[in-house]
Formats: sequence, C-alpha cells, structure tokens
Amino acid sequence: QVQLVESGGGLVQAGGSLRLSCAASGSIFVINAMGWYRQALGKQRELVATIRNGGSTNYADSVKGRFTISRDNAKNTVYLQMNSLKREDTAVYYCNADLLETPIRRGNYWGQGTQVTVSS
Repeated sequence: QVQLVESGGGLVQAGGSLRLSCAASGSIFVINAMGWYRQALGKQRELVATIRNGGSTNYADSVKGRFTISRDNAKNTVYLQMNSLKREDTAVYYCNADLLETPIRRGNYWGQGTQVTVSS
C-alpha cells in the first residue's frame, strides 16, 4: 500500500501565494509521475499540473505562468507553488501518484485532499 499525505492548503487573499506539498510513502519501487488535481464545489475534478520522473511537466492552461510544480525524487515528494491566486482557484486540491509498487505491479493513488480558499 501507498499513502499520500498533503499539506499546505489554507485561506489566502487574491493575489497571494500558497505552497502545497505531497509526500508519498509505503510500498514504492519507482514513481512514474506525480500531479495535482482540483475539484471546485459542484464541478468535476480537473488536472492542475503533473510532473514525470524525468522532470517533464504539464499544466492546465488556467494556471500556466502562475503555478509551478516541482519534485524531490529522494523524498518522494511533489510541490505546487501557487502564485497570483484568483478566486477561481478555490477548490480541494488532490495529489496523485502513478507508480510501480514492484517491477511488475502498477498502482495509482490519491491523497485525501487539501482545501485552498482564495478570498477577494
């Protein structure tokens, strides 16, 4: 089993910044990719950003230039630096990991979610 523990959410004013962290632990052989998704009230969960093992990144158009995803492979941790936050960034943010638990067993895991609220 693998656990993803998120931290760093909270309440911030529009224009402010927050940094989310997500640490993976447990039965991990190698992590292929980690990412952040978000779900606003009444809406579907959507991709925010992902980062692959080699360092390549992918961002939703709505966060490009404002959010930065990074990863510490030694700590199995992914970060999301969120700058210039807008009210529409308000959502529950979920960490995701696509990994190999063994050389032949693949798993996909989600964190419990952390609330980000941006006030005007």
